[in-house]
Amino acid sequence: MNARADTALQTADWRMRVFSIYEEVRRLRTVDAAEAHEFWRESRDDLFRLHPASPLLAEDLAGFAGLPIAPYDPAWSFEVSIEEVGDDDPRPRGFEFATGTDGVVPFELLGLARIEGVGTLDVWRLASYGGGLFVPVKDALAGTPGGTYGGGRYLVDTIKGASLNSSPMLGIETPQTLVLDFNFAYNPSCAYDPAWACPLAQPGNRVTVEIPVGESYPGSVH
Repeated sequence: MNARADTALQTADWRMRVFSIYEEVRRLRTVDAAEAHEFWRESRDDLFRLHPASPLLAEDLAGFAGLPIAPYDPAWSFEVSIEEVGDDDPRPRGFEFATGTDGVVPFELLGLARIEGVGTLDVWRLASYGGGLFVPVKDALAGTPGGTYGGGRYLVDTIKGASLNSSPMLGIETPQTLVLDFNFAYNPSCAYDPAWACPLAQPGNRVTVEIPVGESYPGSVH
């Protein structure tokens, strides 16, 4: 098999495994959110440690002892509605992101999520083949020593299966709520390997509060 096909199959398998992890997380979360979070943490550690498509560089993989993820705190779990954005709201209605493999990927603003004690986050729709929802977040700890990744983290990325909604699909005429649990915030692959190109938190996805849960970024994964 040629190297290009081998890489494509490895990436596809990675995504299938992520879908499977979140399917089990959603099931466990209906019974015990902390247990679901521990399963998520352990499963991601195994993926990063063992899978050929791991974004860890060789020097990081050699001493890998697990991703830096804070213990579960139920105070950081929310279920919110997607609010419409008014015509007079100045926030951008879309952005385009150039990837290394998929060309230019467009995103459209679907609405916003209002989170008590946190602020608002823009909810984006992937406006190309596959569709899906995308909600990143960049908090006040971003880029600080022992804090979170400077480019922000992902809360929801349904094109890769990362969703905590029991039904990831949202209704059109009767909108459903969106589960935003910051304990499950995770770093994009480009945080570990600069060869990856990842869409990062837009201005409407940046908040002024510190979010101490989820995956941190101390500058090393050892």
